[in-house]
Amino acid sequence: MANKLIISLSACALAAGVFGWQQAKVKLPPPFASPSVNNGPRVIDRPGGARLKLPQGFEIEEWAAQFERPRYMLMGPGKEILVSDSVKGGSVFVLVDNNQDNKPDQRKTLISGLDRPYGLAFWKDYLYIAETTSVKRYKYDAKAMKVGSGEEVVPMHDFGSGHWTRSLLFDPKGEKLYVGIGSRSNVDAGEDPKRAAVNRYNPDGTGHEIYASGTRNPIGMRWYPGTSTLWAAVQERDLLGDDLVPDYLTHLQQRGFYGWPYAYIGPHEDPRRKGEKPDLVKRTIVPDVLLGSHVAVLDFIFYTGQQFPQQYRGGALLAFHGSWNRAKRIGYSVAFVPFKDGKPAGEPQDFLTGWMLNPDSREVWGRPVGLLQLNDGSILVSDDGGNKIWRVYYKGS
Repeated sequence: MANKLIISLSACALAAGVFGWQQAKVKLPPPFASPSVNNGPRVIDRPGGARLKLPQGFEIEEWAAQFERPRYMLMGPGKEILVSDSVKGGSVFVLVDNNQDNKPDQRKTLISGLDRPYGLAFWKDYLYIAETTSVKRYKYDAKAMKVGSGEEVVPMHDFGSGHWTRSLLFDPKGEKLYVGIGSRSNVDAGEDPKRAAVNRYNPDGTGHEIYASGTRNPIGMRWYPGTSTLWAAVQERDLLGDDLVPDYLTHLQQRGFYGWPYAYIGPHEDPRRKGEKPDLVKRTIVPDVLLGSHVAVLDFIFYTGQQFPQQYRGGALLAFHGSWNRAKRIGYSVAFVPFKDGKPAGEPQDFLTGWMLNPDSREVWGRPVGLLQLNDGSILVSDDGGNKIWRVYYKGS
């Protein structure tokens, strides 16, 4: 019977009280319906004639280059752009467009010698930087673009293995710091409860609490504009077959449990943890938007600008780093999810593609990671395959 089972989400969605639109027609295959493959990409130089593809009216240009592994981006108080270069001994760079020609003409190393820096956040006159085993804050001089000595606020000294990125976000009032920490393993039980969770702290690192759990790798976090609703992009587990388990975008319920490692996409029990925690399986929340299995979602933004056409305003743009655990390659793109009245209003659709030459080939020439909206309404896309940053803008038909 198990090999013929198709699981519908509709009943689970109703049971979980899903927020807004739901992909009720989505069906999940049974576990191990296809073999699990190790099919990582091989990043190559941009082939001659290769181009990135966007909807009609959009254009793309190279904005900055010569990074080792550009990942998260953040706009500073003086409109400068901070970029985390996420390698061991990594750096945070500052890029400035002084002459307003939509390209940086000044670049400065803000700080170096960091352990895989990823998440960045501002609070008052501090810059917070998330390394793999520590969150530190630094006094930030925006005019001189310099930082003082660091002060550790969140130690994670035992968290050096497994998912290594740490996402950071302050609430709109600046009262709490949210830290997304991924799991150490694919699907092991018994990990530190701070892992596979969104953690919440006071700005000085005191007052820790688990805000949401069961999120295998909550690598992207954003507030929906004008609200107190926290959204997260979550990378799900591997080794269950080509089409399990979908990564997802969801609003987070405080004290909500999202399944890892015992269940996924509502109360669908992971066979590798069968019978261990039936109470948690039953509690597992169905996420709002399924993004595709193994797309490796990283960052996302809600578009608030006026430059893009109306249908993009208020919607989510998501960076898919691309698959390794799937026979036919998927991801290596930026997707768009429409929203209406602060809720998802449709399925994910391609927005920026072209880095993947052929889904049956290992060769790709770029891997999108971070997204940032600029003041003119254009967006930046960091690419740690090509080690550069792209700018997408709308020119019109």
